[in-house]
Amino acid sequence: MGYAIALVFGYLLGSIPFGLLITRAAGLGDVRKIGSGNIGATNVLRTGNKGLAAATLLLDALKGTVAALIAGHFSPDFGLLGGFGAFLGHLFPVWLGFKGGKGVATYLGVLLGLAWQGALVFAVVWLAMAFLFRYSSLAALTAAVIVPIALYFIATPQIAGLFALMSLIVIVKHRANISRLLAGSEGKIGAKG
Repeated sequence: MGYAIALVFGYLLGSIPFGLLITRAAGLGDVRKIGSGNIGATNVLRTGNKGLAAATLLLDALKGTVAALIAGHFSPDFGLLGGFGAFLGHLFPVWLGFKGGKGVATYLGVLLGLAWQGALVFAVVWLAMAFLFRYSSLAALTAAVIVPIALYFIATPQIAGLFALMSLIVIVKHRANISRLLAGSEGKIGAKG
């Protein structure tokens, strides 16, 4: 029963669509109608408002961290499930017809809650790739490939396994971005909608 509660708790927390709520509150309308149509921080940045994008990134990450930490207070396994639930909630929020974000910020937040060293690896890889190539999707995909490998050496097998699964989901959610990257038509960081 506790496992189900941890998963559902994480899912409900993760399903809060901060990018949509923040842009609407700021009078910018529905962020799903610009750019990629995504509710995440990269698409919020396409509104031209860096502050709102940063707030979206922070809140989307924190919901993963909070879910993992609160559930993990009761058991390490619950922490894994709470974090995974938050990740799934962000990707497939019931409130938005199961059409959410791509999960990168929430992935990072869960990582911070379960294995902070992995979060440092993610951040360094993401920042380096973003600086070199200016593609948020490429930076996220590269970090998502490297993090589970790093976790194999610095965390428990359960955490490494969870992030291998989450990385696979992130890659699948970015399949359109991968096609655009290969075609040379992917939008660069900071480009408006």
